[in-house]
Amino acid sequence: MDFFHSQESLTAIQWILRAVVAFFFLLFATKVMGQRSISQLRLLDFAMAISIGNIIAHPLSDEGLGMKGSMITMSALVILYTLGVSLSLKWTLFRHFIDHPPIPLIKNGKIVDANLRKARISLEFLLSELRKEKIEDVQKVACALWEPDGSISSFLYPQHQTPTRADMNIVPEAVPLPSVLIKEGKINYDVLNKTNHSKEWLINKVESAYNVDISNVLLATIDQKDTFQAFLYK
Repeated sequence: MDFFHSQESLTAIQWILRAVVAFFFLLFATKVMGQRSISQLRLLDFAMAISIGNIIAHPLSDEGLGMKGSMITMSALVILYTLGVSLSLKWTLFRHFIDHPPIPLIKNGKIVDANLRKARISLEFLLSELRKEKIEDVQKVACALWEPDGSISSFLYPQHQTPTRADMNIVPEAVPLPSVLIKEGKINYDVLNKTNHSKEWLINKVESAYNVDISNVLLATIDQKDTFQAFLYK
């Protein structure tokens, strides 16, 4: 257990033992902290990011430390991370420890108070997340789930959902994506050649519509409907 204490030097095995102990201790500590601490990151990803960031910071900021120990430790952590990902795919129990199943926060328009405590979030936080989704009434929510990445997925009852074009049998039009004709005062001839217009047309368009020449145009675009738009240098 000498690797637990400060040493003048550590062997490669001792560096690896420190990495193993730190890795599993950090997993345990992060799990105790709860999902709120790793929003948008999986438990394994968060532990890995913190570990590597901390390990690489010390030898880069302390001239008395060499890179050998840190690289050995980081290599061991990368191997552990790879094994952890593989285990999460093959071992259900470990996968549920790393990424817990979604926790129902609202069922049939009613808040599940016990699951709020389980997810370690407050009622105010839940209502705030619902407001971000433009949901002002909990009773309109058929189901809301606390996801493993720390986000909330909410599903309204069908009668409260916004009708779509498909619901109204309306055939949607194609989105007119603009193409760049001029960028920073230079003509994009690859795009211009794909249109039915010439260089002279483009120059006349800019001069007649904006009373400037091409060099004063920061950005100019044209879409499939032949709609031309330009933005000038200020």
